[in-house]
Amino acid sequence: MIAYIKGEITEIEEHKIVIENSRIGYTIFVPGTTVDGVLHVGDEAKIYTYLHVKEDLMQLYGFLTKDELHIFQLLIGVNGIGPKGAIGLLSGITADELRFAVLSNDAAAISKAPGIGKKTAQKLILELKDKLKLEDTFKQHGGHGDRQDTDTSGISAGDGKKEAIQALVALGYSNTDAFRAVKQVGNAELMNVEEILKQALKKMG
Repeated sequence: MIAYIKGEITEIEEHKIVIENSRIGYTIFVPGTTVDGVLHVGDEAKIYTYLHVKEDLMQLYGFLTKDELHIFQLLIGVNGIGPKGAIGLLSGITADELRFAVLSNDAAAISKAPGIGKKTAQKLILELKDKLKLEDTFKQHGGHGDRQDTDTSGISAGDGKKEAIQALVALGYSNTDAFRAVKQVGNAELMNVEEILKQALKKMG
């Protein structure tokens, strides 16, 4: 199994890139968010990979972080979701947003992804809910290159971030939109719930 490929990006197309390593060019399928202004031709990148093997086909799927790769592997373990469906899902929602959507039963947010209907979204929530942790939803992930994933702030049952999310949901915002706004609040660990809520509302407004 190929854990990762590190090299120069030589080609970028919709949902796939070519990365050169030791004079070999590897075609790797990636989420749309990865090629949308994140990577550029000529960049040096480290791509974590999953090798998908079928009887007549071998394809590499790649991600900028180990967390994205982990979520992808969980997704393709759900009955009815293949690699293309998982890549499509991660093109419309980040790994953190997907994790929170699953934990908060937000099937509507998941079903917005191409090829993912409401029933599939509900099945995904049912199968993945016990495999994901709320504590992981407020992690910052390193991008391409040698940067490492770092946990900037955990979240516990009494954490102000969680209470702010609950308050936004009570105001009528979706679980995933509330999570996205609270996550964007800088230095939230130094604020009380009211201050986090005010800043999050500004982000949403």
